[in-house]
Amino acid sequence: MFQTLANAFKNKDVRRKILITLALMFIYRLGCWLPIPGINGETYQGAASGTGSILDLLGMITGGALQNGAFLAIGISPYINASIIIQLLTVAIPKLEAYSKQGEEGRKKINKITRVTTLILAVAQAAGIIVNFSRADAISTGLFGVAMPEWLVCMFVCVILIAGSMFTMWLGERITEIGVGNGISLLIFVGILSTAGISIIAVITAWVEGDIYAPWQLLAFALLVVVIFTFIVFVDLAERKIPVHYAKQIKGRKQYGGQTTYIPIKVNASGVLPIIFSTAILSFPQLVCSLFLSETNGFYVWWQKWLGVGQPIYSVLVGLLILFFSFFYARIQFNAEEVARNIQQYGGNITGLRPGKQTSDYLQKINNRLTLFGAIFLAIIAIVPSIIFNFVFSGASTALVNAFSATGMLIVVSVALEFQKQLESQLMMKQYRGFLK
Repeated sequence: MFQTLANAFKNKDVRRKILITLALMFIYRLGCWLPIPGINGETYQGAASGTGSILDLLGMITGGALQNGAFLAIGISPYINASIIIQLLTVAIPKLEAYSKQGEEGRKKINKITRVTTLILAVAQAAGIIVNFSRADAISTGLFGVAMPEWLVCMFVCVILIAGSMFTMWLGERITEIGVGNGISLLIFVGILSTAGISIIAVITAWVEGDIYAPWQLLAFALLVVVIFTFIVFVDLAERKIPVHYAKQIKGRKQYGGQTTYIPIKVNASGVLPIIFSTAILSFPQLVCSLFLSETNGFYVWWQKWLGVGQPIYSVLVGLLILFFSFFYARIQFNAEEVARNIQQYGGNITGLRPGKQTSDYLQKINNRLTLFGAIFLAIIAIVPSIIFNFVFSGASTALVNAFSATGMLIVVSVALEFQKQLESQLMMKQYRGFLK
């Protein structure tokens, strides 16, 4: 990784892309600290800190922007949700499926639909956050030094939050186009690391002020993170290589085929998506209750007691939903019949198997086994690390625990590995281009 970065900075074009990416990410982090007029961030942070609410967890992904009442408080979450929704609807709606097969033009149409969906979700999320701010008495009726009605201040803040979400989406797209790439993932990456950095500084500050348990907590956390990160990287890079032999074909005066290649099937091909889907489904009722019901409401109290975030039944349901969505996403991502058809079309075969149905059944069997192991891995990562961190820290550093929860750690590892691959591919392109010149 460090060697790749050193080689990247030696190349002028790649170095320029890295610097542009860093500049745009700096703008994003600056927007996560600029407060919105009309919001008292300290009041909201004091009311929401340590509650374990869904909005509190969303604030961890943005590096504390939500708790700060900042311009980019919503962050990139509406775009992520919109992308997931459109991706799922692509399988269900024939029109979207046709767009996905039209190449560049189809991709532009899908991106346009995704942006519109992002705007709709940003409006809904901004309205929910305004309700949460209002309940925490974090809405200030004084706007720019002038006393105004609370509803007018709420409308102003809502518009700013929506504009901030769309601006974040624009930043991510610019990083993808003129930067290194994967702009949306990099914004999430830097938000999670910012949250962890702030929490580590808080633990060090407590150590300086005389907390004798702080250094041991920090050391235990560092060791656990290294072990869990190593486990995630090992599984994330694991894949099953199925050898495919291609027969020799003579067309005219040229000979094609006669070689052996392989089909790579990853153990964790679905990435972090099953965890996101599972937590989103189980967290949605709690989010609605926290926005529209009082804390003493009977249903809200019952849900928090039995199905709230961190409860045993919640963890079991998350594990079962992860298994379901892992197989669901595997069906969408890997089509065994299509792969077998392509192998047969180009004169290839898997040793000991007949082309056609026997090959597709074999590929589907292998994919199901790998998906099962990947789903079990995701379930373990989603449940066990949070339990261990909560036991080690005993609630002393909730931000640190949430920042390096299952989703956070998987995103950090996945983005770091993908960032390295992007740099290596761009360096390789530059080398080939120079060779051709």
